[in-house]
Amino acid sequence: MISTPTARDLTLAQILERQQQAFLADPQPGAKIRRDRIQRLKELVLDNAAELTGAIREDYGSRPETFSTITDIASSIPDLDHQRGNLKKWMKPTRPSRLMDAAGFTQQVRHDPKGVVGIIGPWNFPLYLTIVPAGSALGAGNRVMIRPSSVTANTTDVLARRAPEYFAVDELAIAGPEHGRGSDFSALAFDHLFFTGSPGVGKSVAKDAAENLTPITLELGGKNPVVVDSSADLERAARSIASSRMVNGGQVCMCPDYVFVPEAELERFCETVLDQWRTALPAIAGNPEYTATINTSNYERIVGLIDDAVAKGAVKRDAAPAGERLPDPVVRKIAPTLLTGVTPEMEIDSDEVFGPVLTVFPYSSLDQAIRYINDRPSPLVLYWYGEKNERFETVADRTRSGNIYGNDFGIGMASSAIPFGGVGNSGMGGYHGHHGFQTFTHSRAVALHSFDLNASQLMVPPFTKGKKRIASGYFGAMKARTRLGL
Repeated sequence: MISTPTARDLTLAQILERQQQAFLADPQPGAKIRRDRIQRLKELVLDNAAELTGAIREDYGSRPETFSTITDIASSIPDLDHQRGNLKKWMKPTRPSRLMDAAGFTQQVRHDPKGVVGIIGPWNFPLYLTIVPAGSALGAGNRVMIRPSSVTANTTDVLARRAPEYFAVDELAIAGPEHGRGSDFSALAFDHLFFTGSPGVGKSVAKDAAENLTPITLELGGKNPVVVDSSADLERAARSIASSRMVNGGQVCMCPDYVFVPEAELERFCETVLDQWRTALPAIAGNPEYTATINTSNYERIVGLIDDAVAKGAVKRDAAPAGERLPDPVVRKIAPTLLTGVTPEMEIDSDEVFGPVLTVFPYSSLDQAIRYINDRPSPLVLYWYGEKNERFETVADRTRSGNIYGNDFGIGMASSAIPFGGVGNSGMGGYHGHHGFQTFTHSRAVALHSFDLNASQLMVPPFTKGKKRIASGYFGAMKARTRLGL
């Protein structure tokens, strides 16, 4: 009996070739096949939830499994369900004009699968940020290769071992450390490449994709600003922002990085943030519910940002519990830290923290906040606390960010109806729901006509009087429309 090879038995090039050949053999899989693939993806995650959350905890050293169950396991499912429930409708070609159809000029837009999609996942949410785009790619009719982060090696191992129980290698394959570096993966000639990670690595991935003219989606990060309006309930806003900064130990691309607070409320805001942290976290170093910094290099980078800011004049206040010596390099835990007095020459003013540190600035006019935000690369999320008033519209109109969320953390992720994606330094392209389906399909135009007139013959010699009359009439019609403002 010949056993079916898994991804671990093959090289990256061999996996890609198998998927390419399988796609060519079935380039337009029906809705039933696509729904079945998404269903199996759900089962892969749900059936192995306990093993996966345990692996994530092991990768971090300290990360509550309840948190992983919510964010990486359960939260992956709604978008997959949305894909399954709607893909049959989304697959249908769209007809721009039935009137033109009736006149004998048929126009149609097909939504064709692209082929083989590569997905490079990050370490901060190693399941959600690979499973959700993979579901969109499968729903769009593609074959999928996933390259999880090498940082979360235990999670990758579980996926690589379990995936063959649910998928043939020519449908979905997991690339592990045995397949080389991330750059070996991004250099493959995919039909679309999807990357989630830092802007720095994103640039390298984009260069690799450019060598093959591979279309790419980049989901990156940045320093996410918060503007607290005078209409906000200050205490509620402060407690919400304090909690938002600590999600996954601050290691989330959507975490607030710096906050603008009305000048007169600065001190009250800071004290409320610190009180929230101290109340919620009476213990840190030995607390298994406090997520550790993922590895030593990131721990040292965050501590270095804090030390640099303090050395250059910033004021530091933290929520270290009494009797605990933090930061602690052994368990890689840093006390929630608040900084004021940050200035441009400090590294933290420009570097994304990706840890439990929040910078707070006072403002006397919105122009100060807007100018500061616009002087820096476009963030993934801009947060607003307060009413949806004229000041909100001013901030929204005069700034640029991937998304705008109000009065809570990451609320746009709760719905598949709106896209998620960055702009500029925080990424390109988007996904979730129909937007994800569109990302992984090619809008293929189809145009046919049944006229006796042949357009190509109008464009080549001889240019007879009849052709000249047609050209003159067409030009005149366009000129008249322009004069009428049509």
